[in-house]
Amino acid sequence: MAQVTVTIDGKTYRMACDEGQEEHLIDLAERFDRYVGHLKDSFGEIGDQRITVMAGIMVMDELSELQKRVRGMESEIVTLRKTRDDALVKADKNDAALTGALTRLAERLEGLAGKLGSG
Repeated sequence: MAQVTVTIDGKTYRMACDEGQEEHLIDLAERFDRYVGHLKDSFGEIGDQRITVMAGIMVMDELSELQKRVRGMESEIVTLRKTRDDALVKADKNDAALTGALTRLAERLEGLAGKLGSG
């Protein structure tokens, strides 16, 4: 188990993480620290715990919005796949270009959904 030290709101915290995840944890802490800093700039000193809770809620709100976007894209993928599958059933050799375009579009949307789901 690896150990890293992160700084949030000027305070250092020693944290454990899986081997190879050190940079990721440091990046997450830096991003969270920016939320805390933004709130402090906006509201001033209203208490460390309150600022931390507010920053956590902001992060969760952002996560919730991204999850909604992913669900919307997943729904679009289902629609595109159905459209593609319907086109394949009716397609003949002249429809190959349209089918290929729909397939590429579905793959691009899947890639975008994957990126949003992991970030």
